[in-house]
Amino acid sequence: MEIMPSIANYFGVSIDELFGYNNERAKKIDMLVTRINGMNSENNGVDINITECISLAREALIEFPGNEKIMLCLASVLFNAGYVRYGEYHLINEEGYGVYDVERHRNYAEWKEAIILYEKLLNTLKNGEERNKVVKELTQLYLNIGERDKALAIADSAPSIYQSREFLRICACDGKEHAKAYSETILKTVRACSELMIGGVLSYEQNMTASEKVESILGAIKIFDVVCTDGNYGTHNAYIARMYTLLSVYLWLDECHDEAFAALDKALHHFKLFNDATGEFTAPLVCLAREEIPERCSNCASLAEDWPWWSVQEYSIVKPEIQADPRWKEWVEKTQA
Repeated sequence: MEIMPSIANYFGVSIDELFGYNNERAKKIDMLVTRINGMNSENNGVDINITECISLAREALIEFPGNEKIMLCLASVLFNAGYVRYGEYHLINEEGYGVYDVERHRNYAEWKEAIILYEKLLNTLKNGEERNKVVKELTQLYLNIGERDKALAIADSAPSIYQSREFLRICACDGKEHAKAYSETILKTVRACSELMIGGVLSYEQNMTASEKVESILGAIKIFDVVCTDGNYGTHNAYIARMYTLLSVYLWLDECHDEAFAALDKALHHFKLFNDATGEFTAPLVCLAREEIPERCSNCASLAEDWPWWSVQEYSIVKPEIQADPRWKEWVEKTQA
């Protein structure tokens, strides 16, 4: 047994591989990661099993110390735990823009530990999906706790949008696959533009009127019509539904109460369409695109439970007013039907 490390080194393999254990080890690690990530995804803004997820990830890391997949798994659970257990808080600065409540966020033990794990992984992981995940979540955590220079340093080290996987796939294909790559990149770019517009509305806070926010959100919704010219939004219907719930907030603030409830009805309509989506698109420019179907939103009642999905300063003003309107109860009943 004493010479086993030397033998393994001679053949350029691990001791586990030398004894034929490596496949079983890899399978168990993948099984644990899949299980923990699956459980963690259930904690979507609500603490369902976050403590159990953390415990499982810690136990897995004890069994497989230093394993990058499990370290990333634990870091992601801790990343989510901060949001689920305590929430993300914003303040309005002297210019009227939204900023993170960094003093509060710095006290989250989960985020502190997640940052340590992400920083270790950033130094060891090679380029790929796992490293991309680390970069994205670590950048967000740095910003959450006020480490803006570190967040910008990571962001500036990333490639430009034109060097992204989606754009490079266009350059890597020809024929029908070339057209398909265009279709899928167009859809992802439209979705990204829409999300940026919503993010912009939320970041402007007091520097946009309710009416201006309404127009901007409508633009974020209508941008899908530029490519989905036949009204088939496929998997994006769930996101469009969420945008309509946000729209209802600013319509209400703009004294357009009837229109606010019309927006809520449209939200329900798109939510139901998503449950029938096939992942295929039929408009000419994107007809070759195929997208995986995420978990179905069959429980339409979540629209009312999660309203308006995004965290907005005006929530505390609008909520008691809109929910006091008899039409709110009628709409909630329709989501439960």
